Amino acid sequence: MDRRRFLLNGAMAAATAAAARAGGAQQVPRAADGVAWDKAPCRFCGTGCHVQVGVKGGRVVAIAGDQAAEVNKGLLCVKGYHVGLALYGKDRLTKPMLRDGTGFKAITWDEAIDIVARRALDDPAGFAIYGSGQWTIPEGYAAQKLIKGVLTNNHIDPNARLCMASAVTGFLSTYGVDEPAGCYEDLDACDVCITWGNNPAEMHPVLFSRLMDRRSRGEQVRLIDIGTRRTRTTAFADHYLQFNPHTDQLIANAVMNALIQRGTYDKAFVEKHCAFRKDSDPADLFGQAIPFDEFARGISEYTLESAAEQSGVAVADLEMLVSLFADRNVKITSLWCMGVNQHTRGTAMNNLIHGLHLLSGHFGTPGNSPTSLTGQPSACGTAREVGTLSHALPGGRLVAKDEHRAHAEEIWNLPAGRLNKAPGYHTVKMWEQFCKPKEQGGDISTIWVQVTNPGQTLPNLHKLFDPSRKLKDKFLIVSDVYPTATTQFADLILPSAMWVEKNGMFGNSERRTQQWFKMVEPPGEARDDCWQTIAVTHRLFELGFEGAKDKDGRFVFNVDKDGKEVPIWKWDKYYDVNVDRHLFEEYRRFTRLKHKDLAPYDEYVKQRGMRWPVVEKDGAWRETRFRFSGFDDPYVKPGEKFDFYHSTSKDGKAQIWLRPYQPPAEVPDEQFPFWLCTGRVLEHWHTGTMTMRVPQLRGAMPSAYVELNSEDARRLHVANGDLVEVETRRGKLRLHAWIDGRGAPPQGSLFVPFFDESLLVNELTLDAIDQFSKQPDYKKCAARVRKV
Repeated sequence: MDRRRFLLNGAMAAATAAAARAGGAQQVPRAADGVAWDKAPCRFCGTGCHVQVGVKGGRVVAIAGDQAAEVNKGLLCVKGYHVGLALYGKDRLTKPMLRDGTGFKAITWDEAIDIVARRALDDPAGFAIYGSGQWTIPEGYAAQKLIKGVLTNNHIDPNARLCMASAVTGFLSTYGVDEPAGCYEDLDACDVCITWGNNPAEMHPVLFSRLMDRRSRGEQVRLIDIGTRRTRTTAFADHYLQFNPHTDQLIANAVMNALIQRGTYDKAFVEKHCAFRKDSDPADLFGQAIPFDEFARGISEYTLESAAEQSGVAVADLEMLVSLFADRNVKITSLWCMGVNQHTRGTAMNNLIHGLHLLSGHFGTPGNSPTSLTGQPSACGTAREVGTLSHALPGGRLVAKDEHRAHAEEIWNLPAGRLNKAPGYHTVKMWEQFCKPKEQGGDISTIWVQVTNPGQTLPNLHKLFDPSRKLKDKFLIVSDVYPTATTQFADLILPSAMWVEKNGMFGNSERRTQQWFKMVEPPGEARDDCWQTIAVTHRLFELGFEGAKDKDGRFVFNVDKDGKEVPIWKWDKYYDVNVDRHLFEEYRRFTRLKHKDLAPYDEYVKQRGMRWPVVEKDGAWRETRFRFSGFDDPYVKPGEKFDFYHSTSKDGKAQIWLRPYQPPAEVPDEQFPFWLCTGRVLEHWHTGTMTMRVPQLRGAMPSAYVELNSEDARRLHVANGDLVEVETRRGKLRLHAWIDGRGAPPQGSLFVPFFDESLLVNELTLDAIDQFSKQPDYKKCAARVRKV
């Protein structure tokens, strides 16, 4: 799409939204020709766009952008407009299947549930669940309760560990609580938007359109793209600052140092609202307090000149950043995603971006915000808020804290002391243990994968996935909707319902909790993931496993209706009650400790989502747009302009971190002279499990490729479309070259998208992780390339 077309589309979207406002905020498509319409959030990314779903004859037949939704104002991206077709690929999984030699045989659901339950019964300490930010909130909550409240081994982790864990540790170590303080309205108010190593024009196009819409209306919005390769976002940028991989740390440190040296940081804001920290010895996430003078001395080595020399960014461009952050009249919003998070210094980079905004006072008013974006529809709502991480409990609690475990035991009505204080295995460790023979300490014997595809997404697949498939005592269970790179190696496959084939709730990137109802039946014998978890737990209950009972001897997922227990573990009874509503109302009790208050379930039925904390005032439920800001956040102390009420320094202050530069885990050398970076494309979402089943999207982008710099291609005698071999120390892959396409890497750099299950780039990637978040770095490893 060229610039003119993008702007024209933006103008059309703005006009559509304006028409919706003029005609009434709750416009929805009219029922016609027997088509019934209802609301749902999109199934794909973390933006949380709302769609109107048209159903006729038991099938989704139409999709429209929801004009009543604040997130997208009636606009959808190319994936969103095709989301309904993702349900109807010809190869949907429809029956439980058990491995039988080299193939699979169909079995009954009763048999399948019994197999899963007996794996847990035989080795409760070695049974793990690996899920994702695609779990609905009730699904993740049920899985969390099974692992932490029933089996009590804490071995549950989501694939969000691979994408958002560094954002979590960055927020926690800066503010004492997770998730952005601002919201999407910052994009409507900012004068400057800085993208740090991300490409929202393709990855979050509806959000990016908010900026382009403003330009089409004549507003001045300055876009600064800081990245390691030119992308479609770069095409719209006023300034492109190309940096050498991993040197983003130097850029942020140098800008902060210049603000301090010149006395142009916001002294009043910093003195009243900020404290300073550095790593402790031994290092932990919350470090140790230091005075401002020590911070200033520690950062003084990062001059603009030295940062320019090492990063490759011109001094003049760094000066531009310094002048912008020094100007209190300019409203600045920073956006980042995987480029910052998938980084062996991911926590540090998150801290540095937050610190830059805090030090300069560009925080807490509309348009001034450091905002991380998420890639999955409920990475925030399920992985982060429900706490489906190996160290967490719902609502921001930690398994290691006695009072947090006691509170969970109270809400779940469990005997005191049942919950385990030892954190479970994070993603990389979980799969390492699964790939290690039992006699060598590999204590994970079973992994149940739900709503994700680790056979394609784990880094260094030769180490973290493949070995387990050669060990007879390791058992892989996969719940999914289509055959994937993971199901082909599973021991047991469970067919799942998808999106509007079930009830659901998501939580998007701006703290917005969203709800929808089941609209169509799943195909064949496919069933809800939440039901699967509950049914397995009840089978454990039937087999006499004590952990499946609460302290009164009742089933831990007990649901009563009219004074009688509803057997929700039976599929034909599951929808006799709204199980989502029951689980959500129980989960709500966890949310107030960290001021993540949620409204009752029925309030979300009426809304296109609400941003937490949601508090009741004068009989109505009110959402919060800007956390920690006195003009909007109900938990800020009266009379205070800002209040970081979960401050780790216990004084209402946010933390600005001293984060020294550390080199990457692997760098190019004579043998492997290229940098290799991986990522996504506009047309496909993650591993393409759904989008590759949509003919229009598959036709637009049918296979993966490798982007080459034109000078490198000339030197290697490679032309567009030529087959080349990309190799790292972990593996090799043959792909077709794309030169001067939609992305343009600099000399010495390669880019490969990961959506194509026939071309597994994660056989090449590195499994080095951030020390705090345990998130792998998919953006930087050494490679070589040759023409085949």
